[in-house]
Amino acid sequence: MMRRLNRLLKLSGSEFRVLLFACLLLNGIRLALFLFPFNSIRQRLTQFSTVWICQDENSPISVRFIGWAIHIAGRYTLGTAKCLVRALTAQLLLTRYGYPHQLHIGVAKSAADTLEAHAWIEYQGRVIVGQLNDLSRFKSLASEGIK
Repeated sequence: MMRRLNRLLKLSGSEFRVLLFACLLLNGIRLALFLFPFNSIRQRLTQFSTVWICQDENSPISVRFIGWAIHIAGRYTLGTAKCLVRALTAQLLLTRYGYPHQLHIGVAKSAADTLEAHAWIEYQGRVIVGQLNDLSRFKSLASEGIK
């Protein structure tokens, strides 16, 4: 508990804002997905991301920090922040800070022969949100690159 508090106290103002954004976005997107159709949410998030670009070059935020912030914020999300919520949050934050990335939504058959879905984000060919040990079994149905 004390280590976590010390880590939070050492964050810069920009880093703290990213962590706060991650908390707010995870909860907001989770609620929105519960209330509205996915396509409607995607359209709104795309519109929002075009006007929510960060212009402050004095406080660069790393891709690694964005991933960490989403992981930490996910612990404090009402209910559970599933992979899709985390991936959409990562997409907004990465777009805000100017990182090109790829959102993937994939499916796979489980051992019980049921369909499973998973969402993940790649940056420069590496998964930064949504990593699974068996991620390769998911076939990407939709991927959206942001430059």
